This record gives sequence, structure tokens and C-alpha cells, in this order.
Amino acid sequence: MLKQRYRRILWFFGGVLLNIVWWDIFLTHLGLRRLAKHTRPARLRKAARRFRTLAVQMGGVMIKVGQFLSARVDVLPHEVTEELADLQDEVAPEPFEHIRQVIEQEFRCPLEEKFSYFEIMPLAAASIGQVHRARLREEIAPAAVSPVVVKVQRPNIEQLIEVDLSALRVVARWVMFYPPISKRADVPALLEEVSRSVHEEIDYIQEGNHAATFAENFCADAHVLVPSVYWSHTTRRVLTLEDVLGIKITDYDAIEAAGISRAEVAERLFNAYLKQIFDDRFFHADPHPGNLFVLPTTADRATQNTAWKLVFVDFGMVGRLDANVLAGLREMLIGVGLQDPSRVVKSYQMLGMLLPGADLEMIARAEERAFERFWGKTAPELIQMRMNREEITAFLQDFGELLYEMPFQVPQNMILLGRCLAILSGICTGLNPDFNVFTLLEPYARKLVSAEGNQNLNFWFKEITQALTILISLPRKADALIQRIEQGKLETQDRMLLSEVKRLEHTQRRMVGAILCGGFLISATLLYMMGALPLAGAASLIAMLLLVWSLFLR
Repeated sequence: MLKQRYRRILWFFGGVLLNIVWWDIFLTHLGLRRLAKHTRPARLRKAARRFRTLAVQMGGVMIKVGQFLSARVDVLPHEVTEELADLQDEVAPEPFEHIRQVIEQEFRCPLEEKFSYFEIMPLAAASIGQVHRARLREEIAPAAVSPVVVKVQRPNIEQLIEVDLSALRVVARWVMFYPPISKRADVPALLEEVSRSVHEEIDYIQEGNHAATFAENFCADAHVLVPSVYWSHTTRRVLTLEDVLGIKITDYDAIEAAGISRAEVAERLFNAYLKQIFDDRFFHADPHPGNLFVLPTTADRATQNTAWKLVFVDFGMVGRLDANVLAGLREMLIGVGLQDPSRVVKSYQMLGMLLPGADLEMIARAEERAFERFWGKTAPELIQMRMNREEITAFLQDFGELLYEMPFQVPQNMILLGRCLAILSGICTGLNPDFNVFTLLEPYARKLVSAEGNQNLNFWFKEITQALTILISLPRKADALIQRIEQGKLETQDRMLLSEVKRLEHTQRRMVGAILCGGFLISATLLYMMGALPLAGAASLIAMLLLVWSLFLR
């Protein structure tokens, strides 16, 4: 069964890669580029749908891989990321007898000795484990009068994960031969990041420690609730938590019926993540609707408002930010909050998000245009916005090469955060269609600037020194420019023209290769007919090498 699973994964991805080679490399080089381009969106969507079906059927690590792929908007086409965006880790539940066996193996005693009640039907079932409601025995935990939730790992899940990862490592090596992906991402290294995350997720003692850390970080915030861990009923494969589930965060009708403002929920959730990222450097990396709840506490009859808490559950997938990443993110937040394109570009550099040779000046100008166009817009305004043809034409004239080259990459240590923020954005917009991220970012950015200035006496000195340096260097640069103009040595570059010239040279080399290939093929045929088999074989080999060279020339 495990060998069959291994072969099935390789067969699926092998078929996808052969399809790409046939359409996007072979047929394109034969002059059918327009046909390949026209059919590409439909082909990509079909492949993504097939992967969804495969992931749900197989479970294991495949759903996790799909969720990671959905966040790689810098590498994968939007047809793929859109199709995988709502892939939820929900699979058919494991039979209860198998779950019982896991619990009894872990505690080395009958289930009834640990729990006075255990619900047979699971509350939720995912690819790695499933959750059941239960009650602890009173003589074991007299204070535990409220129900608990028990997360139990699926049998043999570790073996399945190792088989899946082994197959995917082979696929990762295949993918690195495809330049459009290999130049933007180190796929084997990315897979190792997925592997690390999955192995953390199957260690429930580690997850319990994550929950305890998260609870400690929010101990001073009465509006956030984290379930307590019952360590006496927790092992590496079984995790027992306080049952604090409330209203699912996407159950909008129930939230409103409880007298809770959906807009307030969105704001509190977003601010909670700002704290996790910028203050704690430790964040809940899987904020899908099944892991976030709203728990009503008391009702205020005078104001008709209900007090409530934001509940986080499932800490199997968490992210940690080192000092360098945090510094880059703070720079980005300040740049966005203050609408400063230069600081945004600087943050890209600090985070390692730019490919070598990226045009920093052009990226800064594109950011400035984006601020002018999108700053302060709410979600509906951004969705309904329609750029007229003149704007599109002007933008392409200014930034066409930037869009063509897409000099961005998402570093490995940013994958979890990128995926987390993408899901968070969708949840906040669903809660409040008028959700305005800019109004929440701006005050936080100004707070960071203030803190940066207060904590570091050199902050403003650096800013002033940088401005003075630029000011002092202006006369010298102007004088050098005038001298070059007077000497007739001023050179300018048209990036669009250079790109077209390179493309023409590229096409010319391919044509030469194709002509030579044809010549050697004809020679091989004639030599074969004359009986000169060794020479015919040599000519055929040269023709094949020329064909490969012309097809895969970059």
C-alpha cells in the first residue's frame, strides 16, 4: 500500500510536468506559442483541480502541500493559487476503534480509566488527527467540571508522511530543471520547510508547549482566550485541552444574533496578529475558520452589546520570526503606513524578497503609483475598482518590463507568514466587507516609528545624516553630469528596447540551430543511403544535439 501511494504521487506530478514540457517548451519552440498561451489557464486550472482531488483522497501531507502552494503567488500562476486557496484540511474521519487503540496505546490503560465520557463522533477530522469531545474522570481531575476536547493522531500517520515526503523530494528535484520556477524558488529547501512544519505538527507535546507560550503572550489581554492544556492527559500522539469553543468566526448570522459587531471582530483579530508578529515574534500560522472562534461572555443590557473573547485553537502550525526578519517587516509596515516607497523597497531588500539585478528605482516608482491608486481604499472599493484603458496603457508603458520580469521571491522563512496573512485578509474581509487595512496599519506604523526613535537615539541622527549626504553630493553629481554632456559621453538606456534586442538575438540563435539541425539530418539521410553508417550516425547525433540546444536555449 505504501509503495502504491509513493508511485501514485510520482505518477501524478510526472504527468503534470510532462504536460508543461509538451505545451510550454516543445510546442512553443515549434512556433505554437499562441496556442500554448491560449490553452494555459484552462490546463493549469484542470491540473490544480486534479491535485485537490488527490490531496483530499490521500490525506497525509498532501493537503499541507496544497495549502503551502496556495501561498506561492510569487512562483505559481494565479489559476493554480486561486484553485487551491480554499483547500481545507478536512478529510473523512478515522473509525472510532482505531482512535481508541491509539489512546490506549499511549496511556497503557483502557480509555474508560482516563475519561468518564468520550464522544464517538469526532468534532473535526483533519489529515493528521481528529478531535473528540470528552470529560475527565472526576477522581483524576476534580476541578475539571467542564468538558475537554481530545486531539488524537491517526494510526500510522508518521509512515504515511515519510512516504509522501520521499516522493515529493523526487518531484522537487524534477521541478528545479524548469527555469521559470527554479530561478524564483529553491523548491527542495521549501519542501524541507514543509517537512519541518509537518513534523512539528505531529508532536502534540510540542503543540501543547506552543499553546502555553501563546497563552502567556496574551495573559494581559482579557479579550483573547487560549485553552489550557491538561498535561496529565497529553502525550506525543494525544492532546487534551480545555473546551472553550464558541461561535465559528465565519458563522456571521450567529455572531450578529449574539449582539457582537462583526467589524469589531475583524479589527480585534487583525490587531491580535499585529501583536503576534511585531511584539511577540511568535504567531499562530494556521488561522483558518476552524481554528478561530468568538466566545460571548456577558451581555450589557444598557448598551445592548455583548462582551466577548477571541478564541484561538490548534497550535500545531506556528511561525517564529528572527531579528532580521522582524526588522524587515517593521520597515515594511512603517513604509506602508507612512506611504514611503523608498522604505518599502528597503524592506524588500532586508527580507531578501528581490531577485539579483532587480531595478530598485523602477520598483520604487511602481510602489509610489500603487500608493496613489490604492491607499485608503476599503475592500469593496478595491474589488470594484476598474482602471480605464488609458491608465492600463500608461502603467504598462512605465512598468511593463517590471511586470514581465517579476523580480520578486518569497524567502523560505516568510512562507508561513505569507500564507497566514493571505488567510487572515480573507477572514477579515468576510467579517467586515468595508474592512480597511490602511486605517489599522497607519497608527501601528506611527507607534513603531515613535518607539524606534525613543529607544534608539541614533534613529533621527541617521535620517538627518542620510538627507544631508544626498544634499551635499548633489553639486558634485551635477558637475559630473555636465562634464559628460560637454564631452559627448552621456549614455542612456531604453530598457524596453534592450529587452526586444535580446529577444531578437535569442530568436536568431534558435533559427541558426534549427537550420544546422536540418542540414545535418539531410546529410545523415544521404550518408545512410550511401551505406556510410558510422558517418550517418555521427551526423544524426549532431542533429539531435542541435535540436536539444535550440529547444532549450535560454
